[in-house]
Amino acid sequence: MKRVAVDIGGTFTDCFMVWNEHTIQSKALTTHHNLALGFREALQASCAKLDLDMLDVLSQVDSVRYATTLGTNALIQRKGPKVALLVTCGYESTVPLARGRGYGEGLSEKSQADLPGACRPPPLVPVPMIAGVRERLDAVGNVLMPLDENDLRKKIRNLVDRGAQSFCVALVNSVSNPVHERRIQEILLEEYPEHMLGAMPIVMSHKVAGRKGEYVRASSTIMDAFLHDVMYHGLSSLELNLRESSYKKPMLVIHNSGGMAQLNSTDALQTIHSGPVAGVSASEHLAKEADLGNVICTDMGGTSFDIGLVVEGGVKHYDFNPVIERWMVSVPMIHLVTLGAGGGSICRYDRMYHTVQVGPESAGSNPGPACYDRGGLKPTVADADLLLGYLDPANYAGGAIKLKANRAKQAIEDEICEALDISVTEAALMIKRKVDANMANGIATELRARGYDPSNFTMLAYGGNGPLHGCGIADQLGINRMLVPPFCSVFSAVGAGNMHQLHIHEKSLFMWIFDSNTRRLYNDYETFNNIVAELEENGRQDLLRQGMKPSDIQHRLELDMRYGNQLATTTVVAPKLRFESIDDVMAIIKQFSVDYGNRFGKGSEAPEAGIRINTVRVQSFVELETVNLGKLRAERTVPVGPADGSRKCHFVGHEGPVDTAVYKHESLEVGTVVTGPAVVVSAVTTYLVEPGWTMEIGVHGAAWFMRGTATAGGKAEKASNKLKAKA
Repeated sequence: MKRVAVDIGGTFTDCFMVWNEHTIQSKALTTHHNLALGFREALQASCAKLDLDMLDVLSQVDSVRYATTLGTNALIQRKGPKVALLVTCGYESTVPLARGRGYGEGLSEKSQADLPGACRPPPLVPVPMIAGVRERLDAVGNVLMPLDENDLRKKIRNLVDRGAQSFCVALVNSVSNPVHERRIQEILLEEYPEHMLGAMPIVMSHKVAGRKGEYVRASSTIMDAFLHDVMYHGLSSLELNLRESSYKKPMLVIHNSGGMAQLNSTDALQTIHSGPVAGVSASEHLAKEADLGNVICTDMGGTSFDIGLVVEGGVKHYDFNPVIERWMVSVPMIHLVTLGAGGGSICRYDRMYHTVQVGPESAGSNPGPACYDRGGLKPTVADADLLLGYLDPANYAGGAIKLKANRAKQAIEDEICEALDISVTEAALMIKRKVDANMANGIATELRARGYDPSNFTMLAYGGNGPLHGCGIADQLGINRMLVPPFCSVFSAVGAGNMHQLHIHEKSLFMWIFDSNTRRLYNDYETFNNIVAELEENGRQDLLRQGMKPSDIQHRLELDMRYGNQLATTTVVAPKLRFESIDDVMAIIKQFSVDYGNRFGKGSEAPEAGIRINTVRVQSFVELETVNLGKLRAERTVPVGPADGSRKCHFVGHEGPVDTAVYKHESLEVGTVVTGPAVVVSAVTTYLVEPGWTMEIGVHGAAWFMRGTATAGGKAEKASNKLKAKA
């Protein structure tokens, strides 16, 4: 296997390269002005480790996979064309009203508690660029009022006169019958043909989102149209750059649905948060290989902290209406919770509570934390970690970045110490305690909101700063075991390298699978099977267009189900793709009952309220060759040898500096057990073993962390043996 996967984050660009039996990881600072520069620098670093020429590598790899932040950056900068919106006449205010949630959507909990002081985001489509179209369909798609084409042409010309550069069409009930949206597209192409200079992108809502919900479907369409231009030119230029560098195959773009596709089969909206989603995908792959059971995924990078869930049994948690930037949209995105807690998160004095506040603002890669000595003046989490003794100033990022402790000290003194009248060390410990607590609270809230007990999960800590703060987060949560996965600092790029080509198609419906009023089970199998067949065909055509073999295409059926009118929706993986008998219906009901009981407790099931299906979803995919991460643990443990050095470190809950052993990761063989306090330094990350914890070295940079001592008969050894039986 020869493969390249790149994940571009807010601070670092991560590269994971597979070259036959070799697996290489590397990092470079993200170049926001031209992402291709950071891409090439990270890839060049990987090639250099094997003494390979980059052009030769690109000419031989089977694929280049790319998780991008282009769309996210474009939304932050409001960088996009002037978009015009066509809606059903009378619904022109649907988007501006934003379901009454526009002031608070996408804000932090603290800001949402002060809605009178909040402001709406600048609209992607100003009110003058919204026009009502005279037409109407009912809920099932019957035409109540035909499309007034003469009026439509006038509206289109008026919008073009106002500067429209892109059109999106979002008509009421178009998911039930897209006949009017398709006709509007035909008229737009008649007025402004593609071969003319005046041609402009046209995005139709029924193709962007297959579920009902007029506002979220319209906002999804607007965002897709807004991002189309920058994504098209940005990704096309990157693909062209790769072609000029001897790579002749189509570039594969990671999707936030948990799959990937070629550029010609990718919507702009599908690329948002694709990097963190790739990390969740890697966690799922690792959990299956190592039989880890339930896993909580935590990705602490330089800018943010991302939380995801991987539940045993293959059930994926989706956000069906995720909030992207400041708008709620309708796209099946792997569920993520993102907190502003990374190594570059800016710390400041909180006047109201007389304490330290961390994030969500980040110093990013430019200028970066104060200790980078690149012009950053605000204190960050990385500055606190440096002053607490966790980071090696001369060997950070493999020596590529030299850290300046005096810059970090000055920034913390100026912003925090003077206001709180405390020492620099006390301020740094306060920052450490605060950021760990923020991340732990985010994890606990996420688990308990979905009905899960943290003690039933193994915590995966990855990202550049995951191994550094993992023990502190686990302490706050009361978790006794933690796994730092292989290639932890570029784990999202590993996930991109292991993804399959996948497309998701879904359809909203209101289907009682058990009607509590009539006491009848669903028996219209033909209608249900036709819906599934249509969704399968859509996915099949997507994959065939990308050159996939028909015999390799597989499908997976998921149903979003709920009891009666409850708000809690549970996704059930159907054992069969078709309903053929009453036994198939009963099997789905039984599976739903089991999944619901596992989430909310046995006895919480409520079939007397009726059982209904809200959404039918079909995943169409082709499984590709994946990287085998191998055994995570050694057959036997090895006592640690002499330390490579020591330094004074400060830990939360311990007074004064603590003598801390320092080890070089490359000098520790697989199976070595390190007892805290200790710091293990590698070229790509730092492992912090806090007092009361032990760390066992695994393969490819993996490490098991256990709370307690590693003495015979101790709790850590017993727990370790249990984990060994699984891994």
